[in-house]
Amino acid sequence: MPFISNGTTILDNGAFSVGLGSQILISEATASASSSIEFTSGIDSTYDIYQFEFININPATDNVDLTFNGSTDSGSNYNVTKTTTLFKAYHDEGDTDTTLVYDTGRDIAQGTGFQTLIQDLGNGADESGSGTLQIFNPSSTTFVKHFISNTNGLYFQNYTFNMYCAGYFNTTSAINAVQFKMESGNFDGTIKMYGIKGS
Repeated sequence: MPFISNGTTILDNGAFSVGLGSQILISEATASASSSIEFTSGIDSTYDIYQFEFININPATDNVDLTFNGSTDSGSNYNVTKTTTLFKAYHDEGDTDTTLVYDTGRDIAQGTGFQTLIQDLGNGADESGSGTLQIFNPSSTTFVKHFISNTNGLYFQNYTFNMYCAGYFNTTSAINAVQFKMESGNFDGTIKMYGIKGS
């Protein structure tokens, strides 16, 4: 089940379900001025792929990133070593700035820090970011754990930012919990976790 933290209190805010099918909703959490959302149960060997969907993530602080990390100890620590790559395309509302670029400042090379998924979100009432993250076979104790994300956010200076991030948790221990948080400050929004059966 997911847990939402406002920095002082942990609240259980989800339902757990198991079923067969191509994509099964396991749990969801809605943040309201929350410091983080953590999924600390339901990530196991039941499914081959775990997909997280971010819906209208809106930070309290202007110009901050949505980030994530994994845990091998059920959420006691979020510090798994990872190597990642990230590129992005962006376009401003005035049609004066268009770019496709590799982001060397937001990739990780064998580090334990939190990985950016959505960059520089605005905190305006109509500003938010959405997207998906997939983690493949997180319960494997043989292989590293690959992940891929695709997100889009309203950059704080009125840009659309489409970001692609991929990488792997460099561990043969099972990933059994995931945390999402802004690089600073609280946020609103919904995150859903689905299980997807392989062929």
